[in-house]
Amino acid sequence: MKPDLPAPARAALDARGLRFGIVVSRFNEGITARLYAGALEALTKYGAEPGQVEAVQVPGAFELPVASLRLAKSGRVDAIIALGAVIRGETPHFQFVAEAATAGVTEVALATGVPVAFGVLTCDTLEQAEARAGAGAANKGYEAACAALEMARLFSERLAP
Repeated sequence: MKPDLPAPARAALDARGLRFGIVVSRFNEGITARLYAGALEALTKYGAEPGQVEAVQVPGAFELPVASLRLAKSGRVDAIIALGAVIRGETPHFQFVAEAATAGVTEVALATGVPVAFGVLTCDTLEQAEARAGAGAANKGYEAACAALEMARLFSERLAP
């Protein structure tokens, strides 16, 4: 970066005063429960308390966008964390669900202005999904929660309407 250009502003990972929604898919629950735990770990680490987090469960990744939309429109949250796991099978169903979840969650964020972090795994195997739902910062739920937190803080401090 040129010395005369300002450094881009980066929001702090500070959950105090912010509200979060977590929408988690029940399908592949052995993985999504671990993603959810990772998201809660991150939010707690950065100062969120139980009353600041609202969580709902939906049947599968396909339902993440509509539940995220309702939550975003409720006005109760500053950011949403969408969590799911789509694992490739023998049919093209994997691709349809993954694409619908991706496009839908993106549309929710763009239509409402509420940040929606994408914590949906799209893996070829169960082993790949398990590796991405491990402990600490390697957990994609943790990572998605950090992204949601950073965006919520950025919007509240720098990009408020």
